[in-house]
Amino acid sequence: MKAISTSKAPAAIGPYSQAIEVNGFVFASGQIPIDPATGQFVEGGIKEQTRQALTNAQNILKEAGTDLSHVVKTTVFLSDIANFAPMNEVYAQFFTEPYPARSAVAVKDLPKGALVEVEVLAAK
Repeated sequence: MKAISTSKAPAAIGPYSQAIEVNGFVFASGQIPIDPATGQFVEGGIKEQTRQALTNAQNILKEAGTDLSHVVKTTVFLSDIANFAPMNEVYAQFFTEPYPARSAVAVKDLPKGALVEVEVLAAK
């Protein structure tokens, strides 16, 4: 196993890695919409937060030597399922066919009050 870390995504705030590479796959921890330059949430709503969360995931994958075109599975956690359509609109800008498999669920709360968290699994 190899830990992946980049300053272009938020630092881990607990006992976990930004991502782990093992057996040709990169397992990225869920990304919330923190701008790594400021350490704060991006301004705006679900669209802006989705864009930042996916940008953070993209930067972690780049550090690992892969990219979003190699993502095989995503999990999207939403604080409110009513945000599904606007999240999906932004999500579609980051992926092309064949699209990764995906789960999207609403949860009670997300870290730091985020509206969205995105987790990715990518092949190398």
